Amino acid sequence: MSASSEKPHGIDYSLTLHGPDGERLVGFDNAHPVGRQRRGTQQDYRHAPVKPGHQRSIRPYEYRDAATLLADFWATVDAILRERGVIP
Repeated sequence: MSASSEKPHGIDYSLTLHGPDGERLVGFDNAHPVGRQRRGTQQDYRHAPVKPGHQRSIRPYEYRDAATLLADFWATVDAILRERGVIP
């Protein structure tokens, strides 16, 4: 894939962690416009975990490179699994 205004780094990505019930716990992607954003603008996002009593949280994600993306994703996965008591 080549660079574009939507994906200036030239790649498509979607990294997600889902719970046993299929609920997405966290995700990093650049697959779609969010909210009122129009096609043709940069679309890197982090979908934060939904906490009880809160709405889904979608925040811009500053993509730097693939290594940083993977490190950020796995750090977030570890934090969520610790919070839920899955790992110490």
